[in-house]
Amino acid sequence: MFVLIGIGVVVVSVLGGFMLEGGTPLVLMQWAEFIIIGGTALGALLISTPKPVLVRIIRYLLGSLKSSGVNQASLIELLQLLYEMFQTARIKGLLTLEEHVERPEESEIFNKYPVILKNPHALEFLADSLKLLVVGGVPAQEMEMLLDADLEVQEEEGKKPAHTLARIADSLPGMGIVAAVLGIVITMQAIGGPASEVGHKVAAALVGTFLGVLMCYGFLQPFSAQIEHQAEAQELFLRCIKAGVVAYAKGLPPIVAVEFARRVIDSDFRPTYAEVEEACRAIKVKAS
Repeated sequence: MFVLIGIGVVVVSVLGGFMLEGGTPLVLMQWAEFIIIGGTALGALLISTPKPVLVRIIRYLLGSLKSSGVNQASLIELLQLLYEMFQTARIKGLLTLEEHVERPEESEIFNKYPVILKNPHALEFLADSLKLLVVGGVPAQEMEMLLDADLEVQEEEGKKPAHTLARIADSLPGMGIVAAVLGIVITMQAIGGPASEVGHKVAAALVGTFLGVLMCYGFLQPFSAQIEHQAEAQELFLRCIKAGVVAYAKGLPPIVAVEFARRVIDSDFRPTYAEVEEACRAIKVKAS
């Protein structure tokens, strides 16, 4: 929602200021300049970016138009899921988790928490981490090192789409100059013509520079920052899972392990201890 509002503010501010200065918006509609800059940027993106990163960029751009899905309610749901898993393992034994982590989509427990079930990234990380508990034989310290390594890889992967888009954004002013130079070449060919025609061609050439700078600082750089925030929000789920699983692997009671998970949540989204305790105490796991 805020992304769409931001786009509107940028467009209205630029066009509104231009019109207040006496400009005519139709003068900026130089489609050749749009094609040169947009096509060059797209080509550079295709040249420099592997297919998996391209797919993630598209997914993130589409995701930026809606809510990130990270809020206090979704994190409480994750903590409830961790608590129920840990309680089930404590009461019924670790081996009872196998049926849940092998096929999470069919799991009675996972289906109670649709926010996590619909997040394939977090779901896979949680299932794989719990499998280590089920298999056994992995000391808690080594498990923590393994999950830290996994998180580091995930973090690096999460940065690639944002960094790639930022590099393309940085090149847009240069692409604007290319479009402007091409416009000047055309202008020089018409230098002997009427002054109004020459002026029109110079204005069209300058629109190329304007578009390159605007697209860089008004749109692609902000979208790059938005993608980075989305990746960080995804990492928040993973860090929370890692802290809870490692704490339980060290032999801590389920509610304490969940508290370890709660403490790694950013203060902007962190629920209070009382809220988490109340949500977890409402979960009843039967011994049978």
